[in-house]
Amino acid sequence: MDVLMPQLGETVSEGKVTTWFKSVGDKVQPGDNLFEIETDKVSMEIQATEAGILSDIRVPVGAVAPVGAVVAIIGGSVAAAPASPAPATSAALPGPPGKPAPPSRTAPTPPKPAPAPAAALAIDPYFEVRTPAKNYGTARTAAGMMTTPLARRLAGEAGIDIAKVKGSGPRGRIVAADIKAAAPPPAAAALASGPTSAEVKALYKDVPFDEVPLDGMRKTIARRLQQAAQTIPHFYIADDVAVGALTRLREELNAAAWQGKDGKPAYKFSLNDFIIKAWAAALQAVPAANAVWAEDRILRFSRSDVAVAVALEGGLITPLIRDAGAKSLRAVSVEMRDLATRARDRKLLPHEYQGGASAISNLGMYGVREFSAIINPPHATILAVGGVRRQMVEQADGTGAFASLMTVTLSCDHRVVDGALGAELLTAFKAIVENPVRLLV
Repeated sequence: MDVLMPQLGETVSEGKVTTWFKSVGDKVQPGDNLFEIETDKVSMEIQATEAGILSDIRVPVGAVAPVGAVVAIIGGSVAAAPASPAPATSAALPGPPGKPAPPSRTAPTPPKPAPAPAAALAIDPYFEVRTPAKNYGTARTAAGMMTTPLARRLAGEAGIDIAKVKGSGPRGRIVAADIKAAAPPPAAAALASGPTSAEVKALYKDVPFDEVPLDGMRKTIARRLQQAAQTIPHFYIADDVAVGALTRLREELNAAAWQGKDGKPAYKFSLNDFIIKAWAAALQAVPAANAVWAEDRILRFSRSDVAVAVALEGGLITPLIRDAGAKSLRAVSVEMRDLATRARDRKLLPHEYQGGASAISNLGMYGVREFSAIINPPHATILAVGGVRRQMVEQADGTGAFASLMTVTLSCDHRVVDGALGAELLTAFKAIVENPVRLLV
């Protein structure tokens, strides 16, 4: 049985093997951890779905392989396992049709174990890993080419003639990455290219510097934010929000938290917990802004799924609080703390950071007064939150008094949210924050 590199999300095209939990010759049972992979966003353990013997490891620790590539082979018996893993390049490559293959210059590898019956194995059309299911696995086209289900689906959606695509997978199999490479980018999404690395380095040939190679996360951030900046018509709305009442409510709630047996409080609310809850409530109050751009249409949602930016070493990720408007403040707080912890450990699953209609980026804890954030497509809005400051404010009677203020800046996609609608959304958020008792009912 071929063990394939899974696809952990629609935008993921490759994975890096960081750990092998089994060695060649080890027995494998369904549910056993086989290996761990790292993508641009997450780190995940991949489990076996069939029993057998790990007879070959094709992708060693530290190597990167495209989605759909054969990572390992699981055979049916101990006898089928070779004494040591053979390099994938050691076998002779087949020659053109009608010509004999050139002789191998390396020792012949033992024959691979016969695959399990097709009826017992299939490839999940999303993850491209073998799982017990009905038979909809790797298939051949009319032209005799091998394809994966995900590749066939993507080709159909993009209107690509799969017979004209050259496969890069094992034995010429056409995988998802091949279809994505063959698809021409939409005219609106064509990105301008900057100077090459050689051109940039030439400017600093007399200046000492260290080169920092880009990892998968930084490449993805660069690609997506460049696309966002060039294809989304951003505009910005800013306002100062009085947070004195919210700050007092937070202090009272935290002081009233009962102590557990370990002496620690049962909960502790952060300012960000209130902001998430208030932003979800504002999206509910202005449903026309609770939407995303879908190329030829706008999708509007009945619930508020809010993404929250979490800083990681070398990048960031936006885990999602689903239906935040319907959850209690305490439920939002507990869930956000769990998501942030697992995000920093790169243990989030794709469904925990993909989706949502809007996002929050809070740099207030770093002492930032105000800033503007770039929208993460397909979202239509993102709220940038600055730090709380004390400032003299004129009162209705003409006197002055100090108030706790927080500057927030709303970035809007003008294709979805125009100026008046964006102002309505920000006004709704301000009203909720300045009357925070509404978050408790």
